[in-house]
Amino acid sequence: MLSYDNVVSINGNDGMMATSNHNHIWLVTGPAGCGKTTVAEYLAAALDMPYVEGDSFHTEANVEKMRGGTPLTDADRWDWLGALRDESMRRINRGSQGVVVTCSALKRKYRDVIRVAAYYNSHVLVHFIFLYAPADVLLERVSKRKGHYMSADMVQSQFDILERPTEDERDVITVDVSRSLEQVKSDALAKVEAILRDDR
Repeated sequence: MLSYDNVVSINGNDGMMATSNHNHIWLVTGPAGCGKTTVAEYLAAALDMPYVEGDSFHTEANVEKMRGGTPLTDADRWDWLGALRDESMRRINRGSQGVVVTCSALKRKYRDVIRVAAYYNSHVLVHFIFLYAPADVLLERVSKRKGHYMSADMVQSQFDILERPTEDERDVITVDVSRSLEQVKSDALAKVEAILRDDR
């Protein structure tokens, strides 16, 4: 059981130590090709938090469907989303002050599955870092990837079901990934650090 005495310590870019009164789950989300893994790995290293690669929690059946160009259904995703939520909480319950997770979370109801983690533990805050760029930008990026099961054809299918976060989803940060990678990483980290400072 987590104690309310837990404090998250983060070294900000300004060299000052920021503290947080909560444990934080940071979900880096968005369609294929938006750079979820790259941004999540960067944030995990900068925040000194464990990183959970969402793709590794897909069942083999899901991977085969995507490799074959067949979009996943809602039913395909429920167990996957629950597994990511449970793994995030396991990391925190083992003593991690927070965790960074990649998860496409294309629909609001998918995001709501992860939000349940905070419902059961008031000391946990869930955040979504939504990486967004036009479909043509992401299609070009995916077409250049080698050895990944997600084909370029899948990008459009993800945009077809994408539900962009609405204003009432106050736990979402939106980051424009059509810019350079360094700009994207800097923007994402700055927004995360601002939230952590507010949670002192």
